[in-house]
Amino acid sequence: MRQPTSLPMLGSPESRTNRRDLLRVGLAACTATMLDSSRPARAADDTPADPSALDARLLPGFKPQRVKTGGATLQTVIGGSGPPLLLIHGAPLTHLSWYRVAPELAKKYTVVAADLRGYGDSSKPEDGENHINYSKRAMAQDQVELMRHFGFDRFAVVGHDRGGRVAHRLALDHPDAVTRMSVLDIVPTYYLYTHLTKAFVDAYFHWFLFIRPAPFPEDIILAKPERYANGPPELRDEYLRMMKNPANVHGMCEDYRASAGIDMQYDEADLNKKVACPLHVLWAKDGPMGRMFDVMGIWKERATHVTGAAMPGGHNFNETHPQETLAQLMPFLAG
Repeated sequence: MRQPTSLPMLGSPESRTNRRDLLRVGLAACTATMLDSSRPARAADDTPADPSALDARLLPGFKPQRVKTGGATLQTVIGGSGPPLLLIHGAPLTHLSWYRVAPELAKKYTVVAADLRGYGDSSKPEDGENHINYSKRAMAQDQVELMRHFGFDRFAVVGHDRGGRVAHRLALDHPDAVTRMSVLDIVPTYYLYTHLTKAFVDAYFHWFLFIRPAPFPEDIILAKPERYANGPPELRDEYLRMMKNPANVHGMCEDYRASAGIDMQYDEADLNKKVACPLHVLWAKDGPMGRMFDVMGIWKERATHVTGAAMPGGHNFNETHPQETLAQLMPFLAG
């Protein structure tokens, strides 16, 4: 597949001009869509889903725990037995996004899944200078400490969306901890921000909305939180509960702000460092990633042992196509 034409590297005058033009395109698109107030948001007193009841119903056999790391407190579930496996969710989701695959994986693995800092029922640290407390480095450190809490120094990782970006940083910062890694429907963040195209901005306009200074994007999201509560029927009320919480919305925006700032510094410094463990890349064949990018080719530049496959369904195929997702993950994780 032909890759999009690259724009000049970040930092050059030409790149700054082109990026400003694309940002204006993206912000115009998102403002036209998201400032529409013709339909009111749900009332703030909607009865939220009971998270403990949801864990019991959707993740049978998993035990909820709150685990304190050096920088956050993570709402976590653990279940199953066998080799350790860490699942990291995407935005604006929670650990429950794995409910259609985690119980099956738990038949062969000790599965750990937590809400990322800033998401779900995990804590929301202060932003820190340059949004450092929401950097993927800080989030990855959380995950290492989480797994050590359960006695695991080495483990496999599967990350979806933002969780895939955390997994990527985890594999770079802690190569001795990660035995195998799979990332779902992403290419590296640094690649995306240094190869901007109008097609990417159109498809991922929220990337350029969420990085605006607070509280501009937060106010837009909180005006219509139901826009971000899409998901399986079992989870829509739970996702809406998260998107009605100003602290959750701010935490998510901080994640994106960090990605466009301090994470870019970390990623640029590590451009010559490759993921050393086996990497299995999955992407939605009919989604924007599959349409716009040579996903496998890009990851082969950032990892030493890469396999992968295009998947049916959209971006959240771990929710919509669990059997096909498991058919890819099971043999890869087994080695």
